[in-house]
Amino acid sequence: MERDNFSSRIGFILVSAGCAIGLGNVWRFPFITGEYGGGAFVLLYLVFLLFMGLPVLVAELAVGRGSQRSIAMSFDALEPKGTKWHLHKYTGIVGNIMLMMFYTTISSWMLYYLYKMASGAFHVKNVEVPVIFASLIEDPITMGCSTFLIILIGGGICYMGVKKGVERITKWMMLILLSLMLILAVNSMSLPNASAGLSYYLVPDFERLMEKGLSEAVFAAMGQAFFTLSIGIGSIAIFGSYIDKSKRLTGEAIWIIILDTFVALTAGLIIFPACFSYNVPANSGPGLLFVTLPHVFSEMPGGILWGTLFFLFMTFAALSTVVAVFENIIAALTELLNANRKKIIVAGIPVMFLLSLPCVLGFNVLGDFHPMGGESIVLDFEDFIVSNNLLPLGSLVYLLFCVSRYGWGFDNFVKEVDTGVGIKFPKALKFYLTYILPVILLVVFVNGYYAIFFK
Repeated sequence: MERDNFSSRIGFILVSAGCAIGLGNVWRFPFITGEYGGGAFVLLYLVFLLFMGLPVLVAELAVGRGSQRSIAMSFDALEPKGTKWHLHKYTGIVGNIMLMMFYTTISSWMLYYLYKMASGAFHVKNVEVPVIFASLIEDPITMGCSTFLIILIGGGICYMGVKKGVERITKWMMLILLSLMLILAVNSMSLPNASAGLSYYLVPDFERLMEKGLSEAVFAAMGQAFFTLSIGIGSIAIFGSYIDKSKRLTGEAIWIIILDTFVALTAGLIIFPACFSYNVPANSGPGLLFVTLPHVFSEMPGGILWGTLFFLFMTFAALSTVVAVFENIIAALTELLNANRKKIIVAGIPVMFLLSLPCVLGFNVLGDFHPMGGESIVLDFEDFIVSNNLLPLGSLVYLLFCVSRYGWGFDNFVKEVDTGVGIKFPKALKFYLTYILPVILLVVFVNGYYAIFFK
């Protein structure tokens, strides 16, 4: 079966960055940065991104390019005969499907808010923003329709093919997204009292960091640096399988991280100056997107325009991840079942919608169902399985596969990574990658359980 590939390096970098760039970059990173001491937290984050995220990202790209396969067959193609590394295909495929089961729902909120903002619904006199959000999540019909629309858009882009659909459309979405962010950041930084927001966000405040506790800040930085790249379930490896060997992979991974970090940092430049200029709380977590910021835009001159641009960029950020993960699922099932790509997509769209319904209904019809006890909902459970289990453990599998003599092996890994021109992978890191980083990944995994169940 002939395999489609990317036509350009810029397409690969933008699509891979689009997979990594998600909604967590926009609300979670700025929020925890402000909470843990601004620039002090950013320094911690960058250190962990370099020493934790980058090696695993390179490993996943190498497995993809070395095998020229998705997660369904990549380990089969590279593993020593008689070993069982290929079993990770099943957890990887399940992880991607489960990720889409709740990410499509969250993405649909962006689409709904884009419509509401553009139609001026947030600028009606005496409008209550929390009521708009509540009316969305409590209505299974509206939620279901908007989720199906997101699935239809993502599936439609993938139906057009790797080169003509995934690469071409995601590339333009990412270029528009980055441009919108710059425009929005310039506008926010020109608002009155913007300097107070910038100071809170970026000036290192070690006292604020120590108030939260150094260990807590370290784990927050480790978690953000690790989870921001969406590594561990093959979502990045698939794009490594679509590129040639003209460039060394370390440099390509660095470009992906640069774009991911740029979006995260720039999001704060949009959010905090606006919040401080209009005296609204900047520490409202997820409510920042759906309650606080719409209120800010309703008060801002030209707020309909700026709010519409903001939620357009948010929609593109969500869709870029939807398309990337859809592509991994489609490629994996195509290889695993030896089936026609377009038939997989046509059959997969209604199946994915059905799989998304528990998350949709978890906010309304299934609101009394608490799968993890307390006030947990279906979304919390699905996110826990992916973020706290499959991503860290999957990353550990990729790392050990690339450094262990019982797997692909460090020499084969470095040979693949260093094929082409660009930055060489530092071989001196072998001891660190073999004995230290795996322990760090296990600590991240264990801390995820501790933070949820014992804190």
